[in-house]
Amino acid sequence: MSLRRRLTLSLVTILMMFAINVGTHFWGSYARNESMEAYRSSVTAAQLSTEVESLLNDQRQTILVLSTIRANTGDQLDTQESLQAEEQIQDIRQRIRQLGKLSHDVTRLHYDRLLEASDALLGDWAMFYEKYNDPEFSSNVDDPIPYVQASQRLKELEQRQAFISTQRANIIDRTIALTDRITVIGFIASIFITATLGFFLVRYTNRSLKHLKRGTERIGSGDLNYRIDNIDDSGELGDLANAFNDMSEKLRNAMYDVSKARDAADDANAAKSMFLANVSHELRTPLNAIIGYSEMLHDELSDDRDVDRPQFQQDLDKIIRSGRQLLALINDILDLSKIETGKMILHCETFQPGELLEQACDAITPQLRERNNQLDKQDLSRLPMLYNDAAKFRQIFTNLLSNACKFTENGYLSVLAREPEAHPGWVEISVRDTGIGMDCEQQQQVFEAFVQADPSTSANYGGTGLGLAICRDYCELMGGNIRVESEPGKGSTFTVLLPADPELTLGDAG
Repeated sequence: MSLRRRLTLSLVTILMMFAINVGTHFWGSYARNESMEAYRSSVTAAQLSTEVESLLNDQRQTILVLSTIRANTGDQLDTQESLQAEEQIQDIRQRIRQLGKLSHDVTRLHYDRLLEASDALLGDWAMFYEKYNDPEFSSNVDDPIPYVQASQRLKELEQRQAFISTQRANIIDRTIALTDRITVIGFIASIFITATLGFFLVRYTNRSLKHLKRGTERIGSGDLNYRIDNIDDSGELGDLANAFNDMSEKLRNAMYDVSKARDAADDANAAKSMFLANVSHELRTPLNAIIGYSEMLHDELSDDRDVDRPQFQQDLDKIIRSGRQLLALINDILDLSKIETGKMILHCETFQPGELLEQACDAITPQLRERNNQLDKQDLSRLPMLYNDAAKFRQIFTNLLSNACKFTENGYLSVLAREPEAHPGWVEISVRDTGIGMDCEQQQQVFEAFVQADPSTSANYGGTGLGLAICRDYCELMGGNIRVESEPGKGSTFTVLLPADPELTLGDAG
């Protein structure tokens, strides 16, 4: 069982004991209050019954006296006396109604009997006062039976209420005693259970923490193969032990990764060393050409002979071409430096991508002729307009086409462009060639700076390994991506996916 479950069960048990104690207290209070209320009602009803009995007796005596006077003297009641008598009878009725409000289910039958008898009796008395001055009225108020019945019903109700009062008093005493007993037992049980649960929890937690401490010390001493497996817990402590085990495993993996990163750094240093050698060669070649042809032109101009203008023009063209080659190489190095330092920014404008693709294709025409390659391109005018960096767009595909032409001889190049159905408003452009191709390992490294797919390619084909790295960085900067598919001996396909707006992402497309 997990520590969390043990703590939860312990807390729930303690709370249940507390709830039982509190519930017992409130139950006792409620029962006591109910009994006290019933007791007070019974006492009040008893007092009211005594008052009603006294009023009935007084009114009975008064009516008997008046009946005797009426029969013997013919005396009459004035209006004031009649009204006073009616008020007295109405007062008795109200007091009997109050007795009904104080009656409970156990006394309801007795009250109903009292109400029936009293209504008959008081009705006769009220008729007596109303018809008192009528000589023809014959009254039966002298009959004692209605009065006796009403008095008997009143006494029965009073006795019943007194009995209930005694019962309620006994219930109160028993409730108080039971409540006190349960409270004391619950309090003692709560202390015992809390102490027992605390003891077992402390012992269990202490044992598990000792195992964790031992494991931590072993792992901290460098024993990364040590595992904490002797904790009987499927919850937090078990998770903590697993976390320590995972930590030791991650430390082992981290040490392996550090070793691997060190090897990668060594490889990177080697690649940069090779890059420096290649770039030195690439810089030296156009510089030597510029210096050499410049000296030749200088010598020709210093000679008194006539200048060979066609040859002079050819030499100037070679100087210009070498200068442009040198400038392009320097620009690549500077662009890569800006990208790595985060200083490269986009200059967005609206443009037709098909037009820039046509310009890139025209720019490599001399390379196509030199390598005896053919270029196939579809209708590029139907592509959607883009709001992006036009200069970088042109450079991406100039680099891709130039790279494809460099590694292809007596072959074919093609440019395929479309608006993907899954990403409306985007453009997907593929540059294919039938060149030397690449294997899987070479494809994984082809977009890395300072790295060429095959180290021998720099010797056979030239280049610094920056072109494709710049293409990848430009694509990512413009909100898109680039991927490659290739097979050795069959050629390569570079596919670029770019958004209509660099603020869009693949998740926003469609």
